[in-house]
Amino acid sequence: MTETRPGPRVAVDLRSLVGRPTGIGFFTQAVLEHLARDGRTLLGLSHREITPAAELEALGVVLEHQPAPLGVLWQQLVLPRRLAAGDADVLWSPLFTLPVVSRLAVPAVVTVHDLTPVLLPETHRLKVRLSILPFLETSLDRARRVVADSRATAADLRRHFPECARRLEVVYPGVDPGFAPADDERVAAIRRDLDCPGGYVFSAGTLEPRKNLGVLLDAWEALRREDAATPPLLLAGPYGWHSRALVRRLRALEPLGLRHLGHVDRPRLVELFQAARVFVLPSLYEGFGLPAAEAMACGVPTIASNSSSLPEVVGDAGLLVAAGDGGGDLAAALRRILTDPALEDDLGRRSVERARGFSWRKTAARMGEIFDRVAGAGGR
Repeated sequence: MTETRPGPRVAVDLRSLVGRPTGIGFFTQAVLEHLARDGRTLLGLSHREITPAAELEALGVVLEHQPAPLGVLWQQLVLPRRLAAGDADVLWSPLFTLPVVSRLAVPAVVTVHDLTPVLLPETHRLKVRLSILPFLETSLDRARRVVADSRATAADLRRHFPECARRLEVVYPGVDPGFAPADDERVAAIRRDLDCPGGYVFSAGTLEPRKNLGVLLDAWEALRREDAATPPLLLAGPYGWHSRALVRRLRALEPLGLRHLGHVDRPRLVELFQAARVFVLPSLYEGFGLPAAEAMACGVPTIASNSSSLPEVVGDAGLLVAAGDGGGDLAAALRRILTDPALEDDLGRRSVERARGFSWRKTAARMGEIFDRVAGAGGR
């Protein structure tokens, strides 16, 4: 039976759940669901209706939206007035920033998933930069606690915003229990359905510059031209910004066996992970790199770049490669796994064990402790 915790009333900025949720939206929803099951009192606020409203309301989360043309205007102008009603003890923003143009009636916690808007601004749309950068420093100053997804992101915050160092907490995201190994029969069925009976190389994520997919394409194309038995390459995820040249490259590689599946729903994504022979995440920077953890939870050997947080996620259960070497390291790592069944099996086993350390229950429990401290309900 779930223990009920009469902790503080937490208001949550739910802008990341408006429209089709992406990584931060999935993070926010997962944490809220586990907090709600733990008996927490939660008030979800947004500028428009959110996509998973029915699921969250069924768990007892109270939802409100105050219409506004833009989420950033709502956050800065409308949200502070709503919090002045006095029915919340703490505000949590899982989306980098807090209201800064008005005083807040409650103490606040902000989650910073990565510092790419500061470190790699060219990898973001102007709209994203304008909604974060003007407010970030003041948000970090105002927050009672600043939560980072990884030690790497925490180190970046200390380096660029040293005044928040004493208020930093590291809370790793979790992996949904549905990401788990499939039995051999199920794997074979998924591969038949995809017309990839021998398996495939897989990568997932929005197709945008930060994901560094050109390096993966270079490595896979070199192997495929060298050996036609190299498995096909499947990509899942929607097109992002600045992707026109990448689209042309993907289409040119289709005759070699590349397939871009576009956006897929969560059940199909799980299947794609489960039946892959290798998962690759060659990103230039990740605040955490959840797809790598999800692949590992499915028992899939994983190759990731050795940048930012990815070594924290992969550890010694996968292979790490240089992100900017033109694909040579990545091609060598792919060749090692694809030609060494013993290594493939060993990495698969170690991956499952490694991924067990990333649990949404743990994530929500840590966030709950932080809310308690900030609201004064559980000490300082």
